[in-house]
Amino acid sequence: MSNASTTTDPFLYDRSGRHYDLTDPRWRGDDGTALAFSALPGITPDQIVTSERSLWRYQAAIPVDARHRVSLGEGCTPMVPLGWDGRRVHFKLEWFNPTSSFKDRGVAVMVSHLVGQGTEHVLEDSSGNGGSSVAAYSAAAGIRAKIIVPESTSAAKILQARAYGAQIELVGGTRDQVSNEAIRQSEQIAYASHNWHPFFLQGTKTVAYEMWEDLGFSAPDNVVLVAGAGSNILGCDIAFSELLAAGQIEHRPRLLVGQPEHWATIADTVNGLDPAARGERVPTIAEGASIAHPTRLPEAVEAIRRSGGAAVAVPEEAIRAAVRKLASRGLYAEPTSCVATAALDHFIADGTIGAGETTVVVLTGAGVKSSEKMISVFEQDINSNQG
Repeated sequence: MSNASTTTDPFLYDRSGRHYDLTDPRWRGDDGTALAFSALPGITPDQIVTSERSLWRYQAAIPVDARHRVSLGEGCTPMVPLGWDGRRVHFKLEWFNPTSSFKDRGVAVMVSHLVGQGTEHVLEDSSGNGGSSVAAYSAAAGIRAKIIVPESTSAAKILQARAYGAQIELVGGTRDQVSNEAIRQSEQIAYASHNWHPFFLQGTKTVAYEMWEDLGFSAPDNVVLVAGAGSNILGCDIAFSELLAAGQIEHRPRLLVGQPEHWATIADTVNGLDPAARGERVPTIAEGASIAHPTRLPEAVEAIRRSGGAAVAVPEEAIRAAVRKLASRGLYAEPTSCVATAALDHFIADGTIGAGETTVVVLTGAGVKSSEKMISVFEQDINSNQG
């Protein structure tokens, strides 16, 4: 651990300003807050390893020794342009990652870092996708994984983590109660938390590097995201900040964020509202975004504001409508992903997204991973066809 502020080497720091070496085996600061990376240099097009068909093509921007790399081919996901309510919108299909979720980006880098530290057993808490991803990459790395999962999680997501050989522990209560149990157990097992571990965001940021490359080394005007804990918000903020500092883009894209209305802590805070005023937390079909107390709330809010962006609380029926609307265009996205599409519709309707602007919507996971939730959306259609 170091308190020096003059070093040019990258370091971690907590909200109190205390600095830590990257080799320090910790996942939060001494003040109990999440750790962030010091500013890292962006990269130029000539630094991309074009022969590499994974996020590791951006190795120059990833602070992990390549000797410890654990990869299943994550990244390089398609970005499909579609006509959408009078706009041309690019949909980033993150379900093309190995476990069908964007979480693979962050987990690949996080597990690579942990392997480099000699870690042999990891712990994660997850409503599904994060746990499946940690289980998969732990299996690839040859290390043990324990996943603590809410009892309400989709059976398909739990099955996937079990299939990779992970130990599963089901915990009742809210998503935050599950997280608290994992933090308690982290005293004995290395905590590979996608919500807490700073190296996770160093993988998540590569989605923005891909946008930059795929758009001819330019930035979009808008990036539309669903947020639970806000890791995609922070990943995009980190990458676009690096690219701006490196002189590779001319402007910072606006981050336009949607959250389920009863789990809209980030959106409410951005909009100057009290999240507690919404009353009881009602279960949402977008289970992956049902996080009441995001670990990095201040940082996520600041990232949205820094981008000149906006955030909206999305009603449940709008999420369901977005699932159906995407499916009608051939995109079978899980309901959590579809919060971003509902937000897209909102920001088009209120004029936030202009007709001539370049907009990317990140679809974080596949509908096949949320079979029960998808059935509830299409139940009426299924019943009418059977009749």
